[in-house]
Amino acid sequence: MSKRKGKPVVAVVGRPNVGKSTLFNMLAGQRISIVKDTPGITRDRIYADVSWLDRSFTLIDTGGIEPDSSDVILSQMREQAEIAINTADVILFMVDVKQGLVDSDAKVADMLRRSRKPVVLVVNKVDNFEKYMADVYEFYNLGIGEPIPISAANQMGIGDMLDEVIKYFDEDSTEEEEDDRIRVAIVGKPNVGKSSLINRLLGENRLIVSDIAGTTRDAVDTPVTHNGKDYVFIDTAGLRRKNKIKEELEHFMILRTVSAVERADIVVLVIDAVEGVTEQDAKIAGIAHDRGKATIIAVNKWDAIEKTEKTVREYESRIREVLSFMPYAKITFISAKSGQRLVKLYDLIDTVAENHAMRVATGVLNEIMAEAVAMQQPPSDKGRRLKLFYITQASVKPPTFVIFVNDKNLMHFSYTRYIENKIREAFDFQGTPLKFIIRERKENK
Repeated sequence: MSKRKGKPVVAVVGRPNVGKSTLFNMLAGQRISIVKDTPGITRDRIYADVSWLDRSFTLIDTGGIEPDSSDVILSQMREQAEIAINTADVILFMVDVKQGLVDSDAKVADMLRRSRKPVVLVVNKVDNFEKYMADVYEFYNLGIGEPIPISAANQMGIGDMLDEVIKYFDEDSTEEEEDDRIRVAIVGKPNVGKSSLINRLLGENRLIVSDIAGTTRDAVDTPVTHNGKDYVFIDTAGLRRKNKIKEELEHFMILRTVSAVERADIVVLVIDAVEGVTEQDAKIAGIAHDRGKATIIAVNKWDAIEKTEKTVREYESRIREVLSFMPYAKITFISAKSGQRLVKLYDLIDTVAENHAMRVATGVLNEIMAEAVAMQQPPSDKGRRLKLFYITQASVKPPTFVIFVNDKNLMHFSYTRYIENKIREAFDFQGTPLKFIIRERKENK
């Protein structure tokens, strides 16, 4: 498997209705996708963090909407498989024992074989191993390795399948690699100017850019040196075709974004100044926030806006309103076309990267916490008051703090946020989320 930073990405590929979402929900441990007997009903969240033994990975459900004719099904599957091939480290190819081996399975298997990516072939709906084993063996004919029988609905065979999946991860894929270049994912909806921005930052036309939304084929990693510092820009622009329906486009966009964000330290969310901040922007920002990535919001095409002295303020408050879950994100107004403020973007990336990797000494943290507690008493419930004993920083990227308390249930979200604000006041931490883990410790009598 090629070495790259971040958690491994595993994509589930297969015809509609073979049970991809059922497997996905079971592994994710919650009902995330909508599951019905209607083919292609997957509409909802399509990625989740999964752990097996001591390995963790990001699972992506490639979904797929049921088209009308067999030709369209095939092109649909082919495209799904293409996305998975481009973005995943390991591909879980799911087939259905009850429908048997069909022509489109074989065609997708050909593509997967040519990709040279590791493929784990999973035969679903095997709810009785003895009864169905002969039918399972039929899938050897696909020529992509041994079929693993499972029943996602009955949770049978899942351990064997996951053992096979994690075999393909690099031994050190979950550890930090020696590559200390700052990795920046440029994300955003199609046609907001992501590729133009990267071309400007690189100072050359390395990516194909045209006025057709989403003309860039694949996520591209581009190394660049600026003022003696090394960066890697990860572009997420995906292929977009006019005949696609809205849900499918969104699915495609989210899939690309998750994969790129997973491999980045810093996320630059590009918003179209003319269009303004949208719900789709919030979905993309949510992916970065969920994954604890430092974030810069770059409002592009700023040169195309008629401005008054209030414009920036109004724009900022609208962004803060729609992206209220990430008040820490830095906002900058740029133009990829004219190059306006792009040098400043490098400075912002540097600052935010430092904050994302900042460590604070335990002694200092405990002083801040003691002062915060003295200023605002912790909450109490039924006569029992919350006590905060100790705080320490457990890790960076994002900065993660562990607070030891007498009773976890008394540590309300609002009080955690209060402590977070006090730490931010002392250390800035602009651009990066902070994570808090609350642990219970018995009081010393």
